[in-house]
Amino acid sequence: MRLNLSVQYACARDGCPARDDVKRWVRAALDADAIARADVTVRFVDAAEGQALNHAYRGRDYATNVLSFPYEQGGQLVGDLVVCQPVLTREAAEQGKAFADHAAHLIVHGTLHLQGWDHETSDADAEAMEAEERLILKGLGVADPYSDDYSIQSTEV
Repeated sequence: MRLNLSVQYACARDGCPARDDVKRWVRAALDADAIARADVTVRFVDAAEGQALNHAYRGRDYATNVLSFPYEQGGQLVGDLVVCQPVLTREAAEQGKAFADHAAHLIVHGTLHLQGWDHETSDADAEAMEAEERLILKGLGVADPYSDDYSIQSTEV
């Protein structure tokens, strides 16, 4: 599988994961058996941009942790992920998670959304997506993010 990855830093870069880490997390979450080529942009943003995008595309007037914008699915995947750096940092601290582990989880979660995974339509879909996340994250050496009642629900800034 070929991955064309663009990582953009529209906020303080020193508080964001490195491109090599983002690439590793995206690649781990891609279904290499189904996708021949993936063009993915990951953009780290501040709270103002995160809130504006969440409001414009989801009608929710707060910055959320990750937004996924799939443009093409199937043999070729094209899509954007937007990660709100202040929400990522705050959630990691509040949940007692290592920053890199929480960042990996959000990138994996968003990448699964780009491929059509959904956790909002049914409990069965949510359970299946969480199981897939656990499997991918375990392969990356990241502990189960859903243990101790951890939830990837969107949170406000």
